[in-house]
Amino acid sequence: MVILVSDEDKGPFSHIEESNKRIKNKMDRIKNTIAVISGKGGVGKTTVSVNLASALAVKGCNVGILDIDITGPNVPMMLGVEGEKLNAKEEEIMPVTLSSGLKVVSMSFLLQDPDSPVIWRGPMKMQAIRQFLGEVSWGDLDYLIIDLPPGTGDEALSIAQLIPKDTYSIVVTTPQDVALMDSRKAINFSKKVGMKVQGIVENMSGLICPHCQGTIDLFKTGGGERASKDMDVPFLGSIPIGPEVVRAGDEGEPLVAGQREGNVAAAFHKIVERVLREMKDV
Repeated sequence: MVILVSDEDKGPFSHIEESNKRIKNKMDRIKNTIAVISGKGGVGKTTVSVNLASALAVKGCNVGILDIDITGPNVPMMLGVEGEKLNAKEEEIMPVTLSSGLKVVSMSFLLQDPDSPVIWRGPMKMQAIRQFLGEVSWGDLDYLIIDLPPGTGDEALSIAQLIPKDTYSIVVTTPQDVALMDSRKAINFSKKVGMKVQGIVENMSGLICPHCQGTIDLFKTGGGERASKDMDVPFLGSIPIGPEVVRAGDEGEPLVAGQREGNVAAAFHKIVERVLREMKDV
């Protein structure tokens, strides 16, 4: 297995045409590609990605999740596979596969020390993304969920340019105005680069009081739905804040994967059902 360590390394993808052909061959075996994006960090984008991928796998779909946050890969921790390593077989990269069948690829699997920073310029990131798309043995998938870093930079643009088929985007935001402003940029970015916006998810939408069961709007509420109407894109649902989200992420077991109950898990399941309905209509 070859992974870039220098942007001057010619590597196996010095020939762009060969790289593009490999990517096309891999992507042709994947029915639906969904990129989960956000205009800013800290809105729970990875939590949404992990629970979406896990819920689809639990429902019997063949699913892969690709962690494209090169410098801040958190997907493995949230799935309980931090510390695993990628292996090679017959010149292909083998993803880490969970008991549910979910296939996982992340930059985290290539780091010798989880505390080591990845200090790469744009061309090196794009080279790694090319390899994740074209050299990983994804096989036949119903869904490939791509967890992108915040913003509309190199990684998001690379995904939009490299995948030779329709890619859908799910925009994650919180209800506060500053997050909504950035989510509009993410929607416009998706449209400009040819991604089809599947919808908006409003995360951290109210805190359910564990004592009285009332709702406390810490970051306001309803902003995601208003933004979806203003931007003419679907609203997939809202997810409340709950301590179970923190526990699930730290324990490496997504809320939708176990027998967890409560408002937050129910909200995730509703969003997944909406995603499945939306995909059947396209």
